[in-house]
Amino acid sequence: MRTHGFDISTVGTIAGASGGAKWLVLSQLDRAILSNLVPQFTSPVHLIGSSIGSWRFACYGQNDPVAAIERLEAAYLGQKYSEKPDIHEITAKSREILGVVLGEHGVDEILSNPLFRTHVMAVRSRHVMATENRFLLAAGLISAALLNAISRKTLGAFFERALFYDKRDVPPFFELDGFPLQRIELTADNLRDAVVATGSIPLVLSGVRDIHGAAPGVYRDGGVIDYHLDLPHSSHERLTLFPHFYDRIVPGWFDKKLKWRRPSAGNVDRTILVSPSAEFVSKLPNGKIPDRSDFVNYSPQERERAWRNCVAACTELADEFNDVIQRDQLGARLQPLW
Repeated sequence: MRTHGFDISTVGTIAGASGGAKWLVLSQLDRAILSNLVPQFTSPVHLIGSSIGSWRFACYGQNDPVAAIERLEAAYLGQKYSEKPDIHEITAKSREILGVVLGEHGVDEILSNPLFRTHVMAVRSRHVMATENRFLLAAGLISAALLNAISRKTLGAFFERALFYDKRDVPPFFELDGFPLQRIELTADNLRDAVVATGSIPLVLSGVRDIHGAAPGVYRDGGVIDYHLDLPHSSHERLTLFPHFYDRIVPGWFDKKLKWRRPSAGNVDRTILVSPSAEFVSKLPNGKIPDRSDFVNYSPQERERAWRNCVAACTELADEFNDVIQRDQLGARLQPLW
């Protein structure tokens, strides 16, 4: 890229990480990508997401993706709950928001999209992780976190990767190793459940049981294993575009405080990570990117105001990205991930 410039046709995958409300810092960037980059793609592009990344890509795959992003943004910003919502209320709201995003035809449009091949990463819970008993599930999560600090591979004793894939094109991450893997064809009968499952944070939302076409069991947030998608994003001759909230990739949900845990270099050596700078983030409301703690730390009115102001401020990110692409300055802006 530094020598020959950025060739948009070399992008074969767009990746989307877990992160809940953090996605709001990317909603304007999503609009820029959909409006200015996507029309220039000439061959199929894989979309791989976990948790909120898959929710965003459920918008990308629709016939009017910008309108879908706008629906997701409006519904996400406007979500309201009782004073002490339980997992059932939060789960019901999640499905309600997804219904707004997909509308009547969204599922069919995603599955027949001529450009995008949508893939959803979730996990199938094993043993105690399949329970909804809060005490037992919390104990299981603590055990998983402790063992994960020793070795990330131990997560395979608690969870199985579940890749819901578009059968029209085999993605470069179809043959994954490191963890037990189940591959399920994404269909009209399971797309909604797959998207809900990949965002079902343990102890926050109910897991999704017995998804059509998948092995019996309880399916949960794909970010448990693939928080920021430490997997081979793209084939050897293609690149991955990764709009991200952070300037680093955290492999799994339990790795957030393990600063030494990094992704495999071979998985991201052709990945273009686009993220806001620390300086930009410091100027956002409350000096940070929105996150799930905002539901606890602010009143509903304060949270919604801060989130809306964040989305408005992030127009600057989209404008800068558009400028970099239009002036073919991406190569000059590249920095190593570590």
